[in-house]
Amino acid sequence: MNEAKISAFIVCWNEERNIRRCLESVKWCDEIVIVDSGSTDATLQICKEYTDQITHRPWSGYVEQKRFALSLCSHDWALNIDADEEVSPELMTEIRSTLNSAQSSQVNGYALSRVVYYLGKWWRKGGWYPEYRLRLCRKNRTTWGGTDPHEKAIVEGATAKLSGELRHYTYTGVADQISRLNRYSTTIAENLYRSGERSSAIKIFLNPVSRFFKFYILKKGFREGLPGLIVACIEAYYAFLKYVKLWELERSKNKSNHSA
Repeated sequence: MNEAKISAFIVCWNEERNIRRCLESVKWCDEIVIVDSGSTDATLQICKEYTDQITHRPWSGYVEQKRFALSLCSHDWALNIDADEEVSPELMTEIRSTLNSAQSSQVNGYALSRVVYYLGKWWRKGGWYPEYRLRLCRKNRTTWGGTDPHEKAIVEGATAKLSGELRHYTYTGVADQISRLNRYSTTIAENLYRSGERSSAIKIFLNPVSRFFKFYILKKGFREGLPGLIVACIEAYYAFLKYVKLWELERSKNKSNHSA
Protein backbone atom coordinates (compact mmCIF):
# COMPACT_ATOMS: atom_id res chain seq x y z
CA MET A 1 0.00 0.00 0.00
CA ASN A 2 1.31 3.46 -0.92
CA GLU A 3 1.74 5.82 2.00
CA ALA A 4 -1.14 8.28 2.29
CA LYS A 5 -0.31 11.89 1.40
CA ILE A 6 -1.73 14.61 3.62
CA SER A 7 -2.31 18.32 3.03
CA ALA A 8 -2.68 20.47 6.13
CA PHE A 9 -4.57 23.72 5.58
CA ILE A 10 -4.86 26.74 7.86
CA VAL A 11 -6.79 29.99 7.49
CA CYS A 12 -5.40 32.83 9.57
CA TRP A 13 -5.22 36.53 10.35
CA ASN A 14 -2.82 38.17 12.84
CA GLU A 15 -1.98 34.96 14.66
CA GLU A 16 1.67 35.53 15.55
CA ARG A 17 0.95 34.42 19.12
CA ASN A 18 -0.24 30.97 18.04
CA ILE A 19 0.86 30.17 14.51
CA ARG A 20 4.33 28.74 15.21
CA ARG A 21 2.98 26.19 17.67
CA CYS A 22 0.31 25.25 15.13
CA LEU A 23 2.77 24.89 12.24
CA GLU A 24 5.25 22.89 14.30
CA SER A 25 2.50 20.37 14.99
CA VAL A 26 1.76 19.76 11.28
CA LYS A 27 5.23 20.05 9.72
CA TRP A 28 5.19 16.26 9.24
CA CYS A 29 2.40 16.65 6.65
CA ASP A 30 3.29 16.46 2.95
CA GLU A 31 2.22 20.05 2.35
CA ILE A 32 0.98 23.02 4.36
CA VAL A 33 -1.49 25.40 2.72
CA ILE A 34 -1.99 28.85 4.27
CA VAL A 35 -4.82 31.24 3.40
CA ASP A 36 -4.23 34.59 5.08
CA SER A 37 -6.75 37.42 5.13
CA GLY A 38 -4.40 40.37 5.55
CA SER A 39 -2.17 39.83 8.58
CA THR A 40 -0.23 42.92 9.67
CA ASP A 41 1.81 41.28 12.42
CA ALA A 42 4.55 38.61 12.11
CA THR A 43 2.16 35.81 11.06
CA LEU A 44 3.32 35.65 7.44
CA GLN A 45 7.01 35.79 8.29
CA ILE A 46 6.55 32.79 10.57
CA CYS A 47 4.48 30.93 7.97
CA LYS A 48 7.23 31.38 5.37
CA GLU A 49 9.56 29.35 7.58
CA TYR A 50 7.32 26.32 7.08
CA THR A 51 5.78 26.64 3.62
CA ASP A 52 5.75 28.68 0.42
CA GLN A 53 2.11 27.81 -0.27
CA ILE A 54 0.67 31.04 1.09
CA THR A 55 -2.34 32.67 -0.53
CA HIS A 56 -3.71 36.11 0.33
CA ARG A 57 -7.51 36.35 0.24
CA PRO A 58 -9.83 38.97 1.78
CA TRP A 59 -11.93 37.58 4.60
CA SER A 60 -15.13 36.04 3.24
CA GLY A 61 -16.45 34.30 6.33
CA TYR A 62 -15.45 31.08 8.06
CA VAL A 63 -17.25 28.74 5.66
CA GLU A 64 -16.09 30.36 2.43
CA GLN A 65 -12.52 30.85 3.61
CA LYS A 66 -12.12 27.19 4.55
CA ARG A 67 -13.91 26.06 1.40
CA PHE A 68 -11.38 28.00 -0.65
CA ALA A 69 -8.42 26.69 1.38
CA LEU A 70 -9.59 23.10 0.87
CA SER A 71 -9.68 23.66 -2.88
CA LEU A 72 -5.96 24.53 -2.82
CA CYS A 73 -4.94 21.22 -1.26
CA SER A 74 -3.23 18.88 -3.72
CA HIS A 75 -3.29 15.57 -1.81
CA ASP A 76 -6.03 13.02 -1.26
CA TRP A 77 -6.30 13.63 2.48
CA ALA A 78 -6.81 17.12 3.95
CA LEU A 79 -6.26 18.03 7.58
CA ASN A 80 -7.79 21.29 8.75
CA ILE A 81 -6.34 22.93 11.82
CA ASP A 82 -7.00 26.41 13.18
CA ALA A 83 -4.12 28.71 14.07
CA ASP A 84 -4.88 28.38 17.79
CA GLU A 85 -4.87 24.58 17.64
CA GLU A 86 -2.13 21.97 17.84
CA VAL A 87 -1.94 18.34 16.74
CA SER A 88 -0.68 16.35 19.72
CA PRO A 89 2.14 13.82 19.10
CA GLU A 90 -0.30 11.02 19.91
CA LEU A 91 -2.77 12.29 17.32
CA MET A 92 -0.03 12.63 14.70
CA THR A 93 0.99 8.99 15.22
CA GLU A 94 -2.63 7.85 15.13
CA ILE A 95 -3.38 9.75 11.91
CA ARG A 96 -0.37 8.31 10.11
CA SER A 97 -0.99 4.73 11.21
CA THR A 98 -4.73 4.93 10.52
CA LEU A 99 -4.43 6.39 7.01
CA ASN A 100 -1.83 3.79 6.08
CA SER A 101 -3.97 0.90 7.31
CA ALA A 102 -6.40 -1.15 5.25
CA GLN A 103 -9.41 0.22 7.16
CA SER A 104 -8.88 3.74 5.81
CA SER A 105 -10.06 2.62 2.37
CA GLN A 106 -13.58 2.32 3.81
CA VAL A 107 -13.61 5.72 5.55
CA ASN A 108 -13.77 9.21 4.01
CA GLY A 109 -13.43 11.35 7.12
CA TYR A 110 -12.26 11.28 10.72
CA ALA A 111 -13.53 13.32 13.65
CA LEU A 112 -10.79 14.49 15.99
CA SER A 113 -11.16 14.81 19.75
CA ARG A 114 -10.60 18.46 20.61
CA VAL A 115 -9.62 19.47 24.13
CA VAL A 116 -9.62 23.11 25.28
CA TYR A 117 -6.89 24.85 27.28
CA TYR A 118 -8.32 27.84 29.14
CA LEU A 119 -7.89 29.59 32.48
CA GLY A 120 -4.68 27.68 33.07
CA LYS A 121 -6.09 24.17 32.68
CA TRP A 122 -7.18 21.49 30.22
CA TRP A 123 -10.96 21.13 30.14
CA ARG A 124 -11.95 17.47 30.04
CA LYS A 125 -15.34 18.23 31.55
CA GLY A 126 -17.51 21.30 31.89
CA GLY A 127 -19.19 21.78 28.50
CA TRP A 128 -16.40 21.59 25.95
CA TYR A 129 -15.59 17.90 26.34
CA PRO A 130 -15.96 15.54 24.67
CA GLU A 131 -16.00 17.60 21.49
CA TYR A 132 -15.34 15.91 18.16
CA ARG A 133 -14.64 17.94 15.02
CA LEU A 134 -14.56 16.41 11.53
CA ARG A 135 -11.19 17.79 10.42
CA LEU A 136 -9.43 14.97 8.55
CA CYS A 137 -11.11 14.06 5.28
CA ARG A 138 -10.73 12.97 1.70
CA LYS A 139 -10.66 16.12 -0.38
CA ASN A 140 -12.75 14.77 -3.24
CA ARG A 141 -15.48 13.56 -0.86
CA THR A 142 -15.73 16.73 1.20
CA THR A 143 -17.40 20.11 1.00
CA TRP A 144 -17.20 22.82 3.62
CA GLY A 145 -20.52 23.98 5.01
CA GLY A 146 -22.29 25.00 8.20
CA THR A 147 -23.26 28.55 9.14
CA ASP A 148 -20.81 31.25 10.19
CA PRO A 149 -19.15 31.21 12.61
CA HIS A 150 -19.77 27.49 13.08
CA GLU A 151 -18.32 26.05 9.89
CA LYS A 152 -17.91 22.30 9.41
CA ALA A 153 -16.73 19.66 6.97
CA ILE A 154 -19.50 17.76 5.23
CA VAL A 155 -18.17 14.36 4.18
CA GLU A 156 -19.83 11.98 1.76
CA GLY A 157 -19.72 8.38 2.98
CA ALA A 158 -18.44 6.72 6.13
CA THR A 159 -16.71 8.60 8.93
CA ALA A 160 -14.99 7.46 12.11
CA LYS A 161 -13.40 8.92 15.25
CA LEU A 162 -9.79 9.14 16.37
CA SER A 163 -8.83 9.26 20.04
CA GLY A 164 -5.66 11.38 19.89
CA GLU A 165 -6.22 14.94 21.05
CA LEU A 166 -6.40 18.10 18.98
CA ARG A 167 -5.32 20.75 21.47
CA HIS A 168 -7.20 24.06 21.37
CA TYR A 169 -5.68 27.14 23.03
CA THR A 170 -8.97 28.92 22.80
CA TYR A 171 -9.03 32.25 24.70
CA THR A 172 -6.31 34.33 26.34
CA GLY A 173 -8.61 35.17 29.23
CA VAL A 174 -12.13 36.14 30.25
CA ALA A 175 -12.05 39.48 28.43
CA ASP A 176 -10.98 37.74 25.20
CA GLN A 177 -13.75 35.15 25.54
CA ILE A 178 -16.42 37.80 26.10
CA SER A 179 -15.13 39.92 23.21
CA ARG A 180 -15.19 37.01 20.78
CA LEU A 181 -18.58 35.73 21.89
CA ASN A 182 -19.93 39.24 21.41
CA ARG A 183 -18.75 39.16 17.78
CA TYR A 184 -19.96 35.60 17.20
CA SER A 185 -23.41 36.37 18.63
CA THR A 186 -23.84 39.21 16.14
CA THR A 187 -23.05 36.91 13.21
CA ILE A 188 -25.32 34.19 14.51
CA ALA A 189 -28.21 36.60 15.10
CA GLU A 190 -27.92 37.82 11.51
CA ASN A 191 -27.91 34.26 10.20
CA LEU A 192 -30.89 33.32 12.35
CA TYR A 193 -32.82 36.29 11.02
CA ARG A 194 -32.04 35.38 7.41
CA SER A 195 -33.14 31.79 8.04
CA GLY A 196 -36.53 33.01 9.31
CA GLU A 197 -36.07 32.38 13.03
CA ARG A 198 -37.47 34.99 15.39
CA SER A 199 -36.78 35.87 19.01
CA SER A 200 -39.19 35.83 21.96
CA ALA A 201 -39.19 36.41 25.69
CA ILE A 202 -39.21 32.65 26.22
CA LYS A 203 -36.13 32.15 24.02
CA ILE A 204 -34.29 35.07 25.63
CA PHE A 205 -34.90 33.52 29.06
CA LEU A 206 -34.78 29.77 28.45
CA ASN A 207 -31.83 29.49 26.07
CA PRO A 208 -29.33 30.96 28.57
CA VAL A 209 -30.77 28.77 31.35
CA SER A 210 -30.47 25.69 29.13
CA ARG A 211 -26.88 26.49 28.18
CA PHE A 212 -25.87 27.07 31.79
CA PHE A 213 -27.47 23.76 32.79
CA LYS A 214 -25.62 21.95 30.00
CA PHE A 215 -22.20 23.38 30.86
CA TYR A 216 -22.47 23.31 34.63
CA ILE A 217 -24.63 20.26 35.37
CA LEU A 218 -24.84 17.88 32.39
CA LYS A 219 -21.18 18.30 31.41
CA LYS A 220 -20.12 18.39 35.08
CA GLY A 221 -18.65 21.88 35.01
CA PHE A 222 -19.20 22.04 38.78
CA ARG A 223 -16.28 19.60 39.10
CA GLU A 224 -13.96 22.30 37.70
CA GLY A 225 -14.55 24.56 40.69
CA LEU A 226 -14.85 28.32 40.21
CA PRO A 227 -13.56 28.25 36.58
CA GLY A 228 -16.42 25.85 35.75
CA LEU A 229 -18.95 28.29 37.15
CA ILE A 230 -17.35 31.22 35.31
CA VAL A 231 -17.44 29.44 31.95
CA ALA A 232 -21.04 28.27 32.43
CA CYS A 233 -22.13 31.84 33.23
CA ILE A 234 -20.32 33.32 30.22
CA GLU A 235 -21.79 30.66 27.92
CA ALA A 236 -25.26 31.48 29.26
CA TYR A 237 -24.57 35.15 28.52
CA TYR A 238 -23.57 34.13 24.97
CA ALA A 239 -26.94 32.45 24.46
CA PHE A 240 -28.66 35.53 25.90
CA LEU A 241 -26.79 37.84 23.50
CA LYS A 242 -27.78 35.82 20.42
CA TYR A 243 -31.49 36.13 21.04
CA VAL A 244 -31.40 39.71 22.33
CA LYS A 245 -29.51 40.75 19.19
CA LEU A 246 -32.00 38.81 17.07
CA TRP A 247 -34.82 40.71 18.82
CA GLU A 248 -33.02 44.00 18.21
CA LEU A 249 -32.52 43.13 14.54
CA GLU A 250 -36.23 42.32 14.16
CA ARG A 251 -37.17 45.71 15.63
CA SER A 252 -34.77 47.51 13.32
CA LYS A 253 -36.11 45.72 10.24
CA ASN A 254 -39.73 46.30 11.25
CA LYS A 255 -39.10 50.04 11.73
CA SER A 256 -37.41 50.22 8.34
CA ASN A 257 -40.36 48.46 6.70
CA HIS A 258 -42.91 50.74 8.36
CA SER A 259 -41.03 53.88 7.36
CA ALA A 260 -40.57 52.76 3.76
